[in-house]
Amino acid sequence: MRPHSAYKQLEPLPDHAVLPKRCRGGGGPALLLALLLLLLLLFLLHLRLSPDRCHGAGGDARACGASCRIVLVESIPEGMSFSAGSTPNPSTFATWLHLLGAATRSLDIASFYWTMTNEDTGTAEPSAAQGEQILQELLRLPQRGVAVRVAVSRPSAKAPLNDLRALEQSGAAVRTVDLPRLTGGVLHTKFWLVDGTHLYVGSANMDWRSLTQVKELGAAVYDCACLAQDLGKIFEAYWALGVPGAAIPVPWPANYSTAFNAETPLELQLNGTGAAVYFSSSPPALCAAGRTQDLSALLSVIDAAEAFVDIAVMSFLPTTEFSHPQRSVCGCGSAGDPVPVPVPVPKPFPPHRFWPVIDNRLRRAVVERRVRVRLLVGCWRHSQATMFPFLKSLAAIADNRTHYSVAVRLFMVPASAAQARIPYARVNHNKYMVTEKAAYIGTSNWSGDYFTQTAGSALVVNQTVSAAGTGTGTGTIREQLEAVFERDWSSQYSADIGDPERWQSLCGSR
Repeated sequence: MRPHSAYKQLEPLPDHAVLPKRCRGGGGPALLLALLLLLLLLFLLHLRLSPDRCHGAGGDARACGASCRIVLVESIPEGMSFSAGSTPNPSTFATWLHLLGAATRSLDIASFYWTMTNEDTGTAEPSAAQGEQILQELLRLPQRGVAVRVAVSRPSAKAPLNDLRALEQSGAAVRTVDLPRLTGGVLHTKFWLVDGTHLYVGSANMDWRSLTQVKELGAAVYDCACLAQDLGKIFEAYWALGVPGAAIPVPWPANYSTAFNAETPLELQLNGTGAAVYFSSSPPALCAAGRTQDLSALLSVIDAAEAFVDIAVMSFLPTTEFSHPQRSVCGCGSAGDPVPVPVPVPKPFPPHRFWPVIDNRLRRAVVERRVRVRLLVGCWRHSQATMFPFLKSLAAIADNRTHYSVAVRLFMVPASAAQARIPYARVNHNKYMVTEKAAYIGTSNWSGDYFTQTAGSALVVNQTVSAAGTGTGTGTIREQLEAVFERDWSSQYSADIGDPERWQSLCGSR
């Protein structure tokens, strides 16, 4: 396998990714004023006549009409089953197949890595067939006249590249984004955009295991150009950074900006029920004007909760996971001035930085507003040992006298002997939060690096009304997400953090 340095970039940086230059002219002030007035009149005329414009809070969302549909999507690992009373959601596999079949013009995919075939594990696992089918459908898209673009995190030297090479050979355009150089993180985002109209966002990687061996959750949105085109601006930022030597513009050009954020969400009908929706993004350096940072979105959902906050996430750590602290020693600059020189921190300094931002906000919600907090965390062989003392500390806030309500449970995906041999599988990979007001469906684990250095995104849907009586037959997306959490929380696969006999032998390396 060739090292990553040999992996080629195919296309030049698009013109719109270059910072605009100021115009210089020799016309007089009167001519300039006349031009400005003409532009203003044209702009106002466009606002009056354009049928496809989108507006934020208090505006007209008829551009997306009443056709916007949102569907909760899950991957349930083979061998898992829930009680008969639970309602199954569409599978990630079926949803991706549907999106591929619906594509007529374009498909853009933002991804962490690609292993859609079973070549990387050597296990001859038959459940890889679903991933291989998705890849084959993807390879056929360019023959149907569909323009395929893939933005992927820069592969490591050991990462398999077969899928990416096959995509290029089929006619797809592939760009690797060197976030380790740009931000010190990776491109961890996972979303699809189809024809600028449909989308998927969630926890599933472009990995066959994400379809049959890992528990995933996401959302598919159909016939909703307003939302799809706004998410497309995040993709275009990745695409612009996917050329050799690319730099993060400061500020981002205006065409990457958005009007939809935590303060002015897009108001529209989802499945016939009113909703206020926006996309957040991380890290801060990749957020253009108007884009709510992912950490800010997450914290605002917690802060707005008055009754409960339910969280399901693979890992929860009030530390960094991949970056380490540095201490400064005095060195000398070129002019002899003292400058701080970062050096690696030797033992006994801690291996990670303390980062209690989310942890503190949850504790504040419990203590100051008496909000009930429940945290469902993934348990598997790769769980970090440092996570469990923090989880026990959070759970210890619960007190019968003060009536603080906090509970922490660990979710364990069962595995047969054959399934246990599949690397990096059999885990609850969900990354969502639900309150009595909002649904937050993200792509990031909950530790410091994911919000400060790593590229991620989230869909935030505020819905304070119920879908009961609307004739849809299902609840709102917020109500559906709440039902998924309740199902998992009370299932045989979860164990209280205070019951180590049930989980200790399964969580972390043995």
